[in-house]
Amino acid sequence: MRPFEYVRAETRDDAHRADGRIIAGGTNLLDLMKLQVETPERLLDVTRLDMHEIDEAENSVRIGALVTNSDLAAHPLIRKRYPVLSRALLAGASGQLRNKATTGGNLMQRTRCPYFYDTTQPCNKRAPGTGCQAIGGVNRILAILGTSDHCIATHPSDMAVGMRTLDARVEIETADGDTKLLPLDEFYRLPGDTPERETALEPGDLIVAVHLPDPPAGAQAYRKVRDRSSYAFALVSMGAVVSVENGKIASAAMAFGGLGPRPWRDHDAESVLEGETPSRALFDKAADVLLADAKGQGENDFKIPLTRRVVAAVLSDLTGVSQ
Repeated sequence: MRPFEYVRAETRDDAHRADGRIIAGGTNLLDLMKLQVETPERLLDVTRLDMHEIDEAENSVRIGALVTNSDLAAHPLIRKRYPVLSRALLAGASGQLRNKATTGGNLMQRTRCPYFYDTTQPCNKRAPGTGCQAIGGVNRILAILGTSDHCIATHPSDMAVGMRTLDARVEIETADGDTKLLPLDEFYRLPGDTPERETALEPGDLIVAVHLPDPPAGAQAYRKVRDRSSYAFALVSMGAVVSVENGKIASAAMAFGGLGPRPWRDHDAESVLEGETPSRALFDKAADVLLADAKGQGENDFKIPLTRRVVAAVLSDLTGVSQ
């Protein structure tokens, strides 16, 4: 690890003005620094800032950026009203890491692509313009949707999938003191030809909270398929909220992990379900829409049929359809 300066922010103004990388739990950043994937000259510790609360407001819940993953998953309000988020959090990492990892830091996780972590290998995300060795290489855990010729990395967060299912918005305070609320689809950027730019954050921006609207009607579920039962990233994960009225699907929200460079949601696939009688044929039709543009890269081709099975299994559980 290279030498760096450590600074503790006492106010948000300190965080906006400091020229350095923000650190809270550090569960991802410190690993990247040890491997010299990231080599910041200055770390800015924001853990003393006033962003540790979970507050219930009218028609929403506001989660401070420094709320730990453990505290968020265990909070009675989250467990009762947003179980898809609580289950997603508990499916991620280990208990020790969840005790340190923060809400804001979880959103900012970097990909676990092996070429990104190996500084001897080309990687457009780590070193723009050097190429994507994962295309045609080791890509079993990588993306099949939303990729480009420059990058096929997958966003690793379970929490973000749960939040995407719930239409969460990220509260960002700018260097000028203004506040903006971004839906997750606007917060995360697709790789295109600039995969090194992963979010819409600008210099001086600070994530201060995440807002969850009132949960949609219906049953909630989170399912994660992985290589081992704990401490593994998703091959395919799915968060869903489905409401059934008078034998038909009244509303459906579905978000996926392991498929794309951001938590993946396809409103067209959800529209296929709404107003229809639940059935395996209907679930397959929704999967057809979801996966219409899916592109395997060899080792990860299996994710396409696996996603179909996950969609069918989760929707069957939530609607009572026999598999």
